[in-house]
Amino acid sequence: MANSNTMIIGCGYLGRRVATLWHAQGRQVFAVTRRPSSESRATPLVCDVLDPSSLRNLPAVDTVLYAIGFDRTSGASMRAVYVDGLANVLAHLPAPKRFIYISSSSVYGQTDGGWVDETSQTVPMEESGRIVLDAERALRARLPEAIVLRFAGIYGPGRLLRRASIEKGEPIVGDADRWLNLIHVEDGAAAILAAEANGEPGATYNVCDDHPVRRRYFYATLARRLGAPEPVFMAPPPGQPIPPHELTHRRINNRRMKAGLHVRLRYPDYDQGLQVALQCNLQSAI
Repeated sequence: MANSNTMIIGCGYLGRRVATLWHAQGRQVFAVTRRPSSESRATPLVCDVLDPSSLRNLPAVDTVLYAIGFDRTSGASMRAVYVDGLANVLAHLPAPKRFIYISSSSVYGQTDGGWVDETSQTVPMEESGRIVLDAERALRARLPEAIVLRFAGIYGPGRLLRRASIEKGEPIVGDADRWLNLIHVEDGAAAILAAEANGEPGATYNVCDDHPVRRRYFYATLARRLGAPEPVFMAPPPGQPIPPHELTHRRINNRRMKAGLHVRLRYPDYDQGLQVALQCNLQSAI
């Protein structure tokens, strides 16, 4: 694939790392973005997925990575960005050989703490999960051979869950024993390249590490590595409804990703990933 060209629609935290990997392979990389970034190795195409007129001249490429995230400062609703924006892109995009769509494990709504895989029921409890699932279905109706990657929570250098509040010693509102499902950003980027090379057309893959972790252990480890106080968990104030994300409770199985895409994780558990992420932060600050 050294001579093929690629496009990343939504070249943010994850997309920039994919751009670097594709660039290292000697490939041309286009980045569809509202704000070009100097950190990206891609050729910027300034477009807005909510403005169909800006999408009229999208180039034909071999592989498209669709990694749009939700920017709460944009003024647009999540449904508009994820569902309407995707429809706009698909209406103007020349058909690629590979279309890789970044989805989320929020489509799973299980609450019993058990394992879920790609065959598990998708009944999201959060509105955001329902929107993500609607976008997946719209994609399948329009482009059935697209590859869908359902990502767990992405972390890495510059993106560590609740770091600021942990450093301040602020209490965490929530159940300490709920499961966190995570993936280091470098492993996430590697999984995308593996999906391009090995993914089955029309397939869905969960992208997460090998070891879901209970919140108490993740945040205790983060606090220890930061030299911060041991985190304290507390219940929501009386009378306030329980947030939907506090109801979901499941462990994401990554067996299909590892067997089907041949992904070998550099950071198979959160402890290894946290150590490297914090070292990278320290080095960048020096």
